[in-house]
Amino acid sequence: MRNSAPHNTAPCNSLVDIRTVSVNKALPREARIAEFVKQIGNPYKFKCGKFTVTAKYADTGLTLEDCLMQMVN
Repeated sequence: MRNSAPHNTAPCNSLVDIRTVSVNKALPREARIAEFVKQIGNPYKFKCGKFTVTAKYADTGLTLEDCLMQMVN
């Protein structure tokens, strides 16, 4: 599998907790995305409470729903 997410070696204690991110839903889509990225820093690696979340994507052609269905079937 090819990982298309950028590598991040930032220490876990320097990651932003996604629970502190707040974006105005009245903004246009592009502005909401820009504000989210500005606040979260790296959208591929962040904290959620005591957990570190790392997002990775593979060129499989499968959707997230397809992958989850494979796990439960």
